[in-house]
Order: sequence, then structure tokens, then C-alpha cells
Amino acid sequence: MANLAETIRARPSPVPAGGIETIRSSLKGQVCVKGEPGYDEARTIWNAMIDRSPGVVIRCAEAADVIGAVRFANAHDLDIAVRGGGHNIAGNAVCEGGLLIDLTPMKAVRVDPAARRAWVDPGCTLGDVDRETQAFGLAVPTGINSTTGIAGLTLGGGFGWLTRPFGMTVDNLVGADVVTAEGEMVHASETENPDLFWALRGGGGNFGIVTSFEFKLHKLGPEVFSGLIVHPFEDAATLLKQYRKIADEAPNELTIWTVMRKAPPLPFVPAEWHGREVFIFAAFYAGSNADGEKATKSLRALGHPIVDVLGPHPFIGWQSAFDPLLTPGARNYWKTHDFATLPDGAIDAITGAVSNLPGPECEVFMAHVGGAMAHVAKHSTAYPYRDAHFIMNVHTRWREAADDGKYLAWARSLYKATEPFATGSAYVNFMPADDTGKIGEVYGDNYRRLVEVKRRWDPKNRFHINHNINPAG
Repeated sequence: MANLAETIRARPSPVPAGGIETIRSSLKGQVCVKGEPGYDEARTIWNAMIDRSPGVVIRCAEAADVIGAVRFANAHDLDIAVRGGGHNIAGNAVCEGGLLIDLTPMKAVRVDPAARRAWVDPGCTLGDVDRETQAFGLAVPTGINSTTGIAGLTLGGGFGWLTRPFGMTVDNLVGADVVTAEGEMVHASETENPDLFWALRGGGGNFGIVTSFEFKLHKLGPEVFSGLIVHPFEDAATLLKQYRKIADEAPNELTIWTVMRKAPPLPFVPAEWHGREVFIFAAFYAGSNADGEKATKSLRALGHPIVDVLGPHPFIGWQSAFDPLLTPGARNYWKTHDFATLPDGAIDAITGAVSNLPGPECEVFMAHVGGAMAHVAKHSTAYPYRDAHFIMNVHTRWREAADDGKYLAWARSLYKATEPFATGSAYVNFMPADDTGKIGEVYGDNYRRLVEVKRRWDPKNRFHINHNINPAG
């Protein structure tokens, strides 16, 4: 468990002071070591289980800083960690010793509404992207939490409310500027370095550091039909079995996720339900409000809801609706499976586990995917498994290190109980550090090609603090 709950003693920078001053004077961004302003801010990430102390931090202001940082790391033989949003569950944004390349100061978004294109810096969050694109009634298909970083989300695949109508985030990536392991800038697209472009779309941060993403945009918003339907948890098993048919028959415009947890003290939830187990439908429709009303009619007819708040909402508001449940500072551990269907055995295992949640901030959600995502051939991008209809995230969240064992055991138990019903694939962005050995299984038939691309672009495995594709295979 040491690789999960780390509180590692800080080590001094392995770079001589003269080397630090040389790189500091050559960059526009900030260079800092332990005890200097910006250091702790850069190394502190979303998951409080991760407490690592880099030897040097470079907080990049522009692409030239990223190039300089990689060359600096190579010259001093430093491990490289790359921080975008710092939201990765495994904590790959930070290294112990070595060099942390912090991209968070790089936050520009440029939109061309006529061409429906957006150019996005790697330090942007999903909220940064949404604010700019929604000014023109346009959107990039991304995730569901506005504080997530666009870089990590994209490189791992990216799915959320717009996956079914418009595809995954990687399906909407049309180009990227990349700093290679040698510290050179290249462009990747379908026509320029197409092997690198293929690998970036789902292969994680294995192949270089992206300094700019180019996305195609879709007409959406600024108002969308969305919201929650909250039910008593005692009805969860019955509702999930009814939900299967609705999800199977749903048009691509309709996305319905399920969430099982103790009810947070939301203002629209009756006070007597706060802290009690509930079953929640989270629904979104990419179309008119009238069509959304029609498409969700059968869902709203199920069971006896405690509250139904489906209706028109600003897209930006809906994208940040779950932010209060995912604030930084807590200890977090996830486990994940893909499912083609939701058989009774899986439903029984999930509802049984939620009946015994280890803490009030834990939850299990089932993401409803498919649709446009499934229309992409599995070898077209590094992200391979397009047949999944549901993605499960077992999300444990707590505050005290002394409770680690209890929470990890609960998550692992549910993961094991549902494994017989899963496809064997998984969403790499949801994988904790102790699942690293499953990378070959996760990428399936695409793994061999990923190794070949890694050998070309990073043969020395300089970018290895990630869900690693080892060039040695």
C-alpha cells in the first residue's frame, strides 16, 4: 500500500545551484525548489493520498518553457513528471525527486466559431474550455467535472455527457503540438506524424508533452435539458433492471448515468433524506428542451422519486454540478470496470456493496456510453474498447490516513465481485496506481502498436511516470 498512501521525505534537488540559476534565467516561467514560492502549490494535487517532493519544479508559461524543461531534465538525467490539471487518480502528475513540469499556468483558449475549432492550452480545466466555447454556443465533448484538466482527460480518451451524441474527446481531437522526449517541437495530426497522433488519442502521456490541442466543436447550449431524479435506495435493484432497457433503446442524444451514494445536503433534496442512501438518475439530452422532455418520459415514470429536477439548465452549470462532491483535499481511491450489459449478478453485487458504504463521501456510478463512441473502429485510435455500454467507477473518498485500509478493501471487494460480468477492458484515467500491471490488458490488440510508437518517440522511456507503455514491451 506504500505506493498508494505516500508521505515521502523530501530530498534536496539533485541539480547544482548553478544549474538551477541557469535554467531560471532562460525561461519565462517560474523555476522553484523546496521552500520557494510556487513549489508547494505545484506539487499539491487533487488526491490527498499523494504527497511527493520533486527536486525541481518548472511552472511553464509557454511552449518554449516546456522545450527548455525537457532538455534540462535530459541534461541532468532527471525523472520527468508532467502536471496538467493534477486530477489523475494515480497521482502521476508528481514525482519524488526529479523534475515536475507544471503546465497549469498555460491556460489560453482560442475559438474560431466559423470553423468550429478551438485551440486549447494544456493547463486548462474543462471549465476553462466550456466558458470560452459556450460564448459561441459551441462545445467540446469532455468530462463531467469542471476542475478536471483537459490534457489528462484527452490523452486518456475522455468521456462525459456529450460522448453518445458526439463521440469521445479523442474523437474530436484534430491536431496537437507536442514536445518530444528529445525536447523538439512537432505537430501531430492525421497527415503529420500520424503514428504519434494515433497514440496520443488514448495512450496517455507516454509519447510527449502536448502544448496545444486543436478540437472540433459542436453546436450546443447555452441551455440544455438535464438534471437529477433521486429515488430511495431500497428501489435500486428494480430501477437498474428497468434502466437497462431504457438505456439500450435511448437515442444517441440521451445520456443517463446512475449514482448510488448517501444523499449530500443539496437544497432540492428534502432534509430528512440527507445522509441516507439514495439511487440517482443523472440525465442529459443534447437537443431541444421539448425533445428532452419526450426522450426522458419513460425514465421519469419509473418508481416513486423523492425529487425530480430535470429541466432546462445552463450547460456550464450542468458541467460543474458535481464539483462540490469532488473538491481537492480528500483521500481518493478508484476502481473501474467496463460492462457491455448490466446482468442481474452485477446489479446484486453493486447494490449489496452500496448497502454497506464505508463512508459518507463514497459512491458508485455507472456511466452510460456507447452511441457515437461505438461508431469508431477500435483500431482507429489508441483508445480501443468501443463496445462498452457502461463504465463503472467505484469511488472511495475519505479524510484520515488511518482509514486507508477500510476504504481500499471495500473498493477492491466490489471490483472483484463485479469482475466476472465485466469485459476486461477499462478506462485508463480511472485506474489507480496498483492497476499499472494491467496496461497490456486494457489496450488489448492496440498494445503492440503502442509499444512500437513508444520505441520511435521515446525509446529511453523518459516519459514513464504515467500508466506506462514500456518501449521494451
